[in-house]
Amino acid sequence: MSRLRGAGAALAAAVLLATLAGCGSGGSDGSPAASASASELNDHAAGSGYSGLGLDPPQPRPQFTLTDTAGKAFRFGADTAGKPTLLFFGYTTCPDVCPTTLADIANALREVPEAVRQATRVVFVTTDVKHDTAPVLKSYLAKFDPGLPNRFIGLWGSQSEVDAAQVAAHVTLAEDEGRTHSSEVLLYGTDDYARVAFLQSTNQAEQVAHDLPLVADTK
Repeated sequence: MSRLRGAGAALAAAVLLATLAGCGSGGSDGSPAASASASELNDHAAGSGYSGLGLDPPQPRPQFTLTDTAGKAFRFGADTAGKPTLLFFGYTTCPDVCPTTLADIANALREVPEAVRQATRVVFVTTDVKHDTAPVLKSYLAKFDPGLPNRFIGLWGSQSEVDAAQVAAHVTLAEDEGRTHSSEVLLYGTDDYARVAFLQSTNQAEQVAHDLPLVADTK
């Protein structure tokens, strides 16, 4: 599971369950996907200064290379260096977690100051390597980013490449051909560290909108 240290035992258990989301059909055993309660996440966030889940220790911006929707190599670490960046792993036919998360991110970006919006990058890595080709990814992400200054970046690759990217980002490896995947959104700041992450919740958009300016050096 993703390395979320510093939480209490109850919160840690909730987070470990919540970070692996089974879109639509629940976990690999058929059970519904779990989620950390809003009160547990809010209690932990209160001590971190972030609305999302503070990471202790912070996670460095990962180094991995995948292919973007234009067919070009995208070096995540180098190509997003120094920019506030939201990183999320999922797949385009997900009926719930992925579209909700991407919509929350888009809504958050529309609420932050213009300078923050201009600086921020959003990167979506598919975990469904058999279905999510470049055209599929491009068409899917276009549903979420209209009017935003930076289009959402869709990345794909071979199974081993996508697995390596998840390992580099310290998120749970997707299962069930990518359909059970981490629900965690990592936010990297201009210092190239992720100090906060977000799990699916009813106030995820508000959390992202609050925390983005905290990690974006736009002065």
